[in-house]
Amino acid sequence: MTASPPAPPADAAIDAVGLTKRFGDRTALDGVGFAAAAGDVLAVIGPNGAGKTTLLSLLAGIREPDAGEIHLPRGEVGFVPQQAALYRRLTVAENLRLFARLEEVADVEATVERMLEQTGLGDRRDDQAGTLSGGNQQRINIAIGLLSDPAVLLLDEPSTGLDPRQRGRLWEFVLGLAGRGTTVIFSTHNIAEAERYAGRVLVIADGQGLFDGPIAEFHAAAPAAGTEAADFESAFVRFLAERGH
Repeated sequence: MTASPPAPPADAAIDAVGLTKRFGDRTALDGVGFAAAAGDVLAVIGPNGAGKTTLLSLLAGIREPDAGEIHLPRGEVGFVPQQAALYRRLTVAENLRLFARLEEVADVEATVERMLEQTGLGDRRDDQAGTLSGGNQQRINIAIGLLSDPAVLLLDEPSTGLDPRQRGRLWEFVLGLAGRGTTVIFSTHNIAEAERYAGRVLVIADGQGLFDGPIAEFHAAAPAAGTEAADFESAFVRFLAERGH
């Protein structure tokens, strides 16, 4: 008799169990699982081709896993892709209004006003999206992902192409969402960004989950040779190397 998968933790906003995804003969994900509670900020890190984007696409429901399950006991998922999914010739408000209608939200205008206030873009509501900075365009992108008031927000490489000041403002906004209870899961190649903003890291390589835990525990699992306190990037490289990745 096949054993039933374990029940999700009582405080979980999302619980992924044994996620597997194959593309032909290639296994992009091989039994990856984790759970995250309300307000958690989880960074998904790993080398190129590790399976990070595949994982987020499964969590977002864009692709179906070949095996495994995803439990969402507290609500739905919002997904923000790496490339801004907006219409640059429309204004900020017009973009939000369009996507709110596509999401079939109950009160479009009230939702648009809430998103403008939440993102701090109320004074840019009538500006064409394409005229805004990369950081503000990413704010619109995140606002679109939040239209359905999801319990979990997925961000794929959210700060790619942003300058340091734009990144700082973006993360101030994202961490504010987490502080209000939204679970944030983001993928990144920027190891320093994961260390600075995430409470936990999920390390994936060659489709396998290698580590899931706080930054301090990761340092303990992979101290750099010859030093008492390794920086996170060197610990990450050493951790992968010791495991053949």
